[in-house]
Amino acid sequence: MKLHRAEEIWLIIGVAIIILSMVLTGYQAFAQGMAPPSGMETIDPQKVSETAPFDNPGVFEVGENKYEVVMTLQAFSFTPNEIEVPAGSEVEFIMTSRDVVHGFQVAGTNINAMVTPGHVQRITQTFDEPGEYLVLCNEYCGAGHQMMATTIIVK
Repeated sequence: MKLHRAEEIWLIIGVAIIILSMVLTGYQAFAQGMAPPSGMETIDPQKVSETAPFDNPGVFEVGENKYEVVMTLQAFSFTPNEIEVPAGSEVEFIMTSRDVVHGFQVAGTNINAMVTPGHVQRITQTFDEPGEYLVLCNEYCGAGHQMMATTIIVK
């Protein structure tokens, strides 16, 4: 089968773009560590309230301007329900679900995570702007899903 010269050129360009995309993606994932989290940290969803750190959820100062927020997500609520941190602080959210898959989305930021039972999800964010940030569950979790919201207050 004989290809027209223009077809050969476009075929070469297409294959080159695919190969370049694969090389760039591989470089970012392995050399720069930009791969998605592995989700290897697990927990027994039946014993969340008995397992550290989820046996004591809350906001904890762990260093100078660094905070940890240990959260459990369960049917239509977040624990703790209200989070308060100072502006400019780096906050690491450590979350798990007690029952079904929940979402964790902070409006006005790029935080968007799926929190699954049996796994621990960790996300770090720096809140530079003071204000109230709305946190929503963006994964349908049952009949009361639309009521599952909380706030992060940055002072």
